[in-house]
Amino acid sequence: MKTFQPIKSIVLFITILACFTSCTKDDLSSDSNFSGISVKLKSTTGELDKVFLEIEDVELKIKDTNEASAWISLNAINKGNHNAYDLSAEGELELVNNFEIEASNIYEIRLVLGDNNFLDLYGILHSLDVTSLGNATPSNLLNTKIIKQRFYEFVINIDIDESISFNEDENIMVLDPKLYTEIRQVQY
Repeated sequence: MKTFQPIKSIVLFITILACFTSCTKDDLSSDSNFSGISVKLKSTTGELDKVFLEIEDVELKIKDTNEASAWISLNAINKGNHNAYDLSAEGELELVNNFEIEASNIYEIRLVLGDNNFLDLYGILHSLDVTSLGNATPSNLLNTKIIKQRFYEFVINIDIDESISFNEDENIMVLDPKLYTEIRQVQY
């Protein structure tokens, strides 16, 4: 048993030495080809003050093709139902916080909505169709080049009053989100 004691000491010493001499995250990213992206959601609403949207994700299109592999998920952090009225004026919902992405072209950004979207009119809940007549994945064309080692903030603004309509033929409320995206660039 005593012969293993020096080997344990050597392994422990090498482990400690490796921990103290390894690169930090800042050292690795100083020459990297990556940038950080944050995404926030705002809304513009006039008449409709109780529209609830189910946010599932935010995605970026990084290839100029129509294939599913052209889109990457940004792993939204504040998923679930949110009242769009709370996101007007000074309120913003942070959906993505400093997601690292390789510097490249971004062609589109899209908001992925779930099925649990509704409008509260005078205490009566009306489901908003986003699959058959609406749009569960509204996107906004960007055609922007992301430069390495920079931080970008995307602010998606959804116009609620323009996004909701009533389909008389189907007798349903339809959600077809109208998005406008602002991009702010900040140097690291």
